[in-house]
Amino acid sequence: MDNEAIGDLFAGLGPVSIRRMFGGKGIYFDNVIIAIEIRGELMLKADAENAPELAAAGCRQWTYTGSRHGKLVAMPYWTVPDSAMDDPDEMAVWARKSYEAGLRAGK
Repeated sequence: MDNEAIGDLFAGLGPVSIRRMFGGKGIYFDNVIIAIEIRGELMLKADAENAPELAAAGCRQWTYTGSRHGKLVAMPYWTVPDSAMDDPDEMAVWARKSYEAGLRAGK
């Protein structure tokens, strides 16, 4: 996804900035990370408060197998609900929840 498309997708929240990170992109609103794009997949920031909502919407959490002891590592990012990819109003709601999760993580 190019930066312009990412900006358009998050326009309902407001202007976002995009920075390169771990071979992907970090998406920030008001200097708070709200999403990442990694391996071509867009993922929203989540925590204990909004992760259950993402799970209920059929989203998947980003996990990988760690190099130490081969344990599964869960990251605080979840895929975007399919319906939000085509609905700017719905995306704005999810983006706001991810922004709030980012604020909580920064405290």
